[in-house]
Amino acid sequence: MPHAGLMDERALGPEAGPFMRARLHVRGGKRRLRQGKVPEGIVTIYDALIAAMEWYFASPERRSRLIISKEDDLTDDKVLFEILTRSGVLDGSFDYNAFNDVVEQILYHDLKEIEYEEMLQGIETVMVQLGIMPFDESKLPPEDPSTF
Repeated sequence: MPHAGLMDERALGPEAGPFMRARLHVRGGKRRLRQGKVPEGIVTIYDALIAAMEWYFASPERRSRLIISKEDDLTDDKVLFEILTRSGVLDGSFDYNAFNDVVEQILYHDLKEIEYEEMLQGIETVMVQLGIMPFDESKLPPEDPSTF
């Protein structure tokens, strides 16, 4: 993954670690897409989204503003996305289930041909709504282009 060797997520802690991973994976995922490594880029962007949601939920202040029910499984990324939408953090315009289906097709069925431009725009919108984007890439640790 694009953050390998660039950060120690555990040392950064439950908020800063996922926050940095999300940004590094957005950058690395976009690089992979530009290089034509589309399935790998999509999976990297997916991990960025998971890290962004983990970061959002890790903050007691942000979490206290969320509408969480007793039945919600906070270990399920689909549920996290639903909570963020239900709570008004996300506007609901991004189809997380369709994105998740594409990722599953990549991982379990070797999907290679993917039209990703619209999907990437949706992810970027979600990242802005969560507070992960925009960011100054020069503030991140230098990228190691040899990572896949």
